[in-house]
Amino acid sequence: MIKESLFAAEERETKLNKLGDVLQILEQHVDFAALAAAIDAAAPRPSRERGGRPPFPTEIMVRTLLLQQLYNLSDEQLEFQLLDRLSFQRFAGLRHSSQIPDRTTFWTFRERLMAAGASETIFEAANRELDKHGYLARGGQMIDASIVPAPKQHRPKGEKALIEEQAMPIDWSPAKRRQKDIDAMWTKKHGKSYFGYKLSANVDKRYKLVRKVKVSTASEHDTLHLDEVLDTFNTGRELYADKGYVDKEREARIKASGLRVHIQRKAAKGKPLSDCQKRRNTRIAKTRARVEHVFASLEQMGGKGLRSVGLARATLQLNFKVATYNLRRLCSLKTCGIKPAFAF
Repeated sequence: MIKESLFAAEERETKLNKLGDVLQILEQHVDFAALAAAIDAAAPRPSRERGGRPPFPTEIMVRTLLLQQLYNLSDEQLEFQLLDRLSFQRFAGLRHSSQIPDRTTFWTFRERLMAAGASETIFEAANRELDKHGYLARGGQMIDASIVPAPKQHRPKGEKALIEEQAMPIDWSPAKRRQKDIDAMWTKKHGKSYFGYKLSANVDKRYKLVRKVKVSTASEHDTLHLDEVLDTFNTGRELYADKGYVDKEREARIKASGLRVHIQRKAAKGKPLSDCQKRRNTRIAKTRARVEHVFASLEQMGGKGLRSVGLARATLQLNFKVATYNLRRLCSLKTCGIKPAFAF
């Protein structure tokens, strides 16, 4: 016999807490009201002068989009899970609501952020949460880049030449233009071709938290964005990077700014690395490998693949993805008892 109870919902919630709901841990340590306030400041809520149904509170939208990145859900799947899943409803503050945001609501909210130029606001607000808890950037910084795949698109030679010149074929209909990603590019890595974008990240050595990000097309070389992701607030002077960032002139400039540069050496044609250089590369790799753990964690959160079209939407999605990683990492640090550098 199935036992029925008037308090079944409350009993399930109690059991979820005992099992260790990761969303409740996020709830415990993250100030979502502060994240929502930062977004409202950068991208004000639309006016209601013309009437209509009021939009969902920004805090609810922030929570739902973090769920989307944490579990790698499409807009359609996010809507379904919010209707079906108790832990999602509880985290989003929709447990007793008769209304649930739908796929169009998620789209409209993201478009609002892009229109206001607030694609990086959530990442910056999440990093302020790290600072509040005292987890400042320490121990030096590690820089690396990772390719982010986008849906592959066939481009005939004529169209490809136009796209490379930042133009569109005249025979494309408006509907077709909305579906064509003219920002994503092809690149090769280890002999394999990839289509999409590139995420450059700066990770601090002490806590493995992402401090700076830059999203670009996949064809742009890693080294082009090193200066943009340098973190001047890291308390350590060490800078680690792989051989893709070799540039003697820039290294000299960075050293002159007071940083100790640890960039792996690259063999030139006909000039193999010496034993000393190989040992140096190995020493650097032991530390630099920690940045790969971050990209691996992003993969475990459903991967870095995109469902969007265009660089602007890719930038917004990846900033949400990295912000979600940082907040989840903050909870792990707190749960494991790793003490911060400073207490506020």
